[in-house]
Amino acid sequence: MTLLQRLSELRDSGDRGVLFTVVEGDGIGGKELVLETGERLGGGVPDEATGQFDELVRRGRNKLLSLDGDVKVFAEWYGPPPRIFVYGAVDTAESLCRAAKLLGWTAIVGDARAMFITPERMPSADVLIQKWPEEALAEIGPDHQTAVVVLTHDDKFDEPALKAALASEAFYVGALGSRRTTERRRGRLLEAGVPEEQLARIMGPCGLDIGADTQEETALAILAEILAVRAGRGGGPLRDSRQRIHVEAT
Repeated sequence: MTLLQRLSELRDSGDRGVLFTVVEGDGIGGKELVLETGERLGGGVPDEATGQFDELVRRGRNKLLSLDGDVKVFAEWYGPPPRIFVYGAVDTAESLCRAAKLLGWTAIVGDARAMFITPERMPSADVLIQKWPEEALAEIGPDHQTAVVVLTHDDKFDEPALKAALASEAFYVGALGSRRTTERRRGRLLEAGVPEEQLARIMGPCGLDIGADTQEETALAILAEILAVRAGRGGGPLRDSRQRIHVEAT
């Protein structure tokens, strides 16, 4: 199988990979495809570039790598779309799913309450899971390309959902709620034995500070924060940033 044939299969197969292309310096034009499975195709790319595979595939972003000897390598990410898993089939969940679908992401909603988790209430969700938090999270198996957002405002749902999310590889774990609710939730999780360093992963109250008021604005604030975390950015104004806007160079 050629490199291009394998590349074309990635989205449907569910495999993730990074295509490294030497774009400047010695070996220009060299290409190597590295997959999470350990499979490699092609060659001619410095080990200094392909050695960064683990970090690159987890970040899920394209990146321009500047190597020793004035060599530059473009690292291009390939694979199925990221997923957003929302626990709590409230109105904000539908707004989140609708916004995520505009990005091409897969949207999943879970809730134990049958009256809330219906196709009529959540038309933008790709998957609906009527289960308790631990069961729902076990079913989807959050990985490093999954964002988890908890919207239930109910301890019997919030706490097990957050504990299960923190035990996973989810790149983002967020929880909606006031600052008072967030502090109370944090105390309860500490009492439940969740380590302090794990609690630091929870973005709560979740969302960027954009003055959101409506459900749609709240969804936008949360999704913007998710994108910033995935890209390793702070989420502030572009005019204050010293990083490249699109392709990041090291």
